[in-house]
Amino acid sequence: MALVLITGASTGLGLAAARTLAEAGHEVVVHTRSIDGLPDLELRGSVHGDLSRMDETAVAAEQADAFGRFDAVIHNAGVYREPGALQVNTVAPYLLTALMSKPRRLIYLSSGYHLDGSTDLDAVDFGETRVRPGAYEDSKLYETALAFAVARRWADTVAHVVDPGWVPTRMGGPGAPGDLEEGHRTQEWLATAPDEAIVPRTGGYWHHRRIARSHPAASDPDFQYELIGRLEAHTGVKLG
Repeated sequence: MALVLITGASTGLGLAAARTLAEAGHEVVVHTRSIDGLPDLELRGSVHGDLSRMDETAVAAEQADAFGRFDAVIHNAGVYREPGALQVNTVAPYLLTALMSKPRRLIYLSSGYHLDGSTDLDAVDFGETRVRPGAYEDSKLYETALAFAVARRWADTVAHVVDPGWVPTRMGGPGAPGDLEEGHRTQEWLATAPDEAIVPRTGGYWHHRRIARSHPAASDPDFQYELIGRLEAHTGVKLG
């Protein structure tokens, strides 16, 4: 059985993945913004913190490390057209990745909208708090590039990206046309499947358990290098 951390697990896809993995007998640790959002599940434990704040994200990383080395971390937490999209969708996954002990597997949730993200990093303010058109698309491009950068850098940790589709969660809205079950199935599989069942071993961009097309910049080592440098400067934390 796997020890799995899921961020943003109080609702939506995070909660669905936590429920499925816990019911399958895996040891699940959930992250929620506060203890009030803790789901009613059989859990190994929980960590808490507002991922729009770097200080609280750092505390959540410290709490998570107390459980030991994770078999998988699913970076599920995210916001859509809300203030702080870059902080929650890009900066928080970066900080958790950089600060926590390296797990065996890292799974980052992106979006098909990342294909519309801007590659102009000179125009990025990772600390912005306004609702900016395009911020969500940008944040998911950067999160995808972060995952691919980790896949290139860390030989003993595999990293993958999942596009769950537009599904009927609180974020997606009740009219979303995607399949909610398919929306969380891929990340559960990537977190727990035998090594030999996942091809490619690392650096995949997945949609419904199939490799899909990602933005060319996300796989560009030069773009990854520049992005990681900007995130290191913004957070004051190096990516090992």
